[in-house]
Amino acid sequence: MKDNGVEYLSNKKHKIVFVMGSTATGKSKLSVDLATFFPSEIINSDKIQFYKGLDIITNKINQSDRRGVPHHLLGVIHDPDADLTAGEFCSLVEDAIADVISRGCLPIVVGGSNNYIEALVENPITDFRSRFDCCFLWTDVALPVLYKYIAKRVDQMVELGLVEEVREMFVPGADYSRGIRRAIGAPELDSYFKAEKNNEEETYKNDLLKSGIHEIKENTCRLALRQFGKIHRLRDEIGWGLHRIDATAVFEKSGEEAADEWMNGVLKPSLGIVGEFLNEKQKINQMETMTKNRSMGVMDEYEELKAKWNFGSNNAIGFGLVIVFTSLGLMTNWIWSWK
Repeated sequence: MKDNGVEYLSNKKHKIVFVMGSTATGKSKLSVDLATFFPSEIINSDKIQFYKGLDIITNKINQSDRRGVPHHLLGVIHDPDADLTAGEFCSLVEDAIADVISRGCLPIVVGGSNNYIEALVENPITDFRSRFDCCFLWTDVALPVLYKYIAKRVDQMVELGLVEEVREMFVPGADYSRGIRRAIGAPELDSYFKAEKNNEEETYKNDLLKSGIHEIKENTCRLALRQFGKIHRLRDEIGWGLHRIDATAVFEKSGEEAADEWMNGVLKPSLGIVGEFLNEKQKINQMETMTKNRSMGVMDEYEELKAKWNFGSNNAIGFGLVIVFTSLGLMTNWIWSWK
């Protein structure tokens, strides 16, 4: 296969990193963090994010959180009623992989559509496994902790305009079994928008809205559980060598403590795994130096920025961490906005 005249499928097995996990476990953030250390581009593998629109309820990563890292296959399907088949998914992802490799970059495939990811990797027709060397990272969060966070995140999404976003796409009698309207957040609000259109009493509409938001939370938790079970099946029954990264402690804490847990418990081990996979020992050593400098407090800028960002505040949804590594001539910007 060739892409723009570049033969990317040679005798050499190209390397690919997959970042997997249940919804809301920090997959997007980890993929961007990895891409700031290794020359990489990110390929979306969440099938509902292939569709254009509904950016809030589908949790598409925004431009600022991408931090300049190229992202592919976000919002590429413009027909809201089109059904993305597993075959179409695999074809689009393979083309994106070829495109990234042609530029000499590492493809990082990130998303939670595990059935489609399995179809891609285990495809006997394309023989994906024989052509690519895969590294699977699994961001995991204990389900009780994740459920609590999901409820908070849905509330934040409502504040960001979830209801208004879905209202713009509301069509009476729409088929919620097709296309982007399958996204959690759309069918749950159908009764509310119907009541709104029929000018029902405010109390009745408010009750429907509260019920719809509660249903969004419940269905998102059910999705997380299904994804959790699928990942276990891929590991235990199919035999995928998944590297489990336990991010539970990040979600149990806030502010600076959560940032430290992310760096030491999630980012550092992930960089080590990917560094060894790519045989990039220099990157591993760089991370070790960064962590050491951070813990020794050798940068006055860190203390100033810590005060500026008020890391000690009790912010369960988002927080920022900016660390200036003067001695390395490197600035790493961690801005939390869980997607």
